[in-house]
Amino acid sequence: MLLTRRDAALSFGALWTALVLPAGALAQATPTSAWTPRALSAEQARTLDVVAELIIPATDSPGARAAGVPQFIDRAVADYYEPADAARIKAGLDRIDSDARAAHGAAFVALTGAQQLALLTRYDTEGLASFKALKELVTIGYFTSEPGATIALRYDPVPGDYRGCVPLKEIGRAWATA
Repeated sequence: MLLTRRDAALSFGALWTALVLPAGALAQATPTSAWTPRALSAEQARTLDVVAELIIPATDSPGARAAGVPQFIDRAVADYYEPADAARIKAGLDRIDSDARAAHGAAFVALTGAQQLALLTRYDTEGLASFKALKELVTIGYFTSEPGATIALRYDPVPGDYRGCVPLKEIGRAWATA
């Protein structure tokens, strides 16, 4: 069954609520970045690191930070995004930080977990386009990472185990597609 955009958005909203609300304070402790951003500024990279971890926090499976999602997004923005789209992602990160400074007098990464979560929840509720794009990137980056695909999800390699030297009588006729 194919999902409509509305069904997908509602499903992601339920996932967002289930993953983020219980772990709102987890992202506040931001470790020093062990990577050097290529497309983002250092401040944008720190903001992205916390935002990604708030969207997909570490639970019994690794969070976005451990899965390398911030690095994935930086690489995507540097290597694959059109300049206008890259500028929108960067502007969205800058807006998160400037809104935090305006509301609380501190950078987003310095806010409490509850303040960070409240700001992101407001963006989500308002349907802010740059935040929607950022959530999509975090989700794609996480579930295409090794921890996301093998620990958070059940991994089923396709087409399955390799069995070499199989007698032709076990295979039967060859397959053809039209």
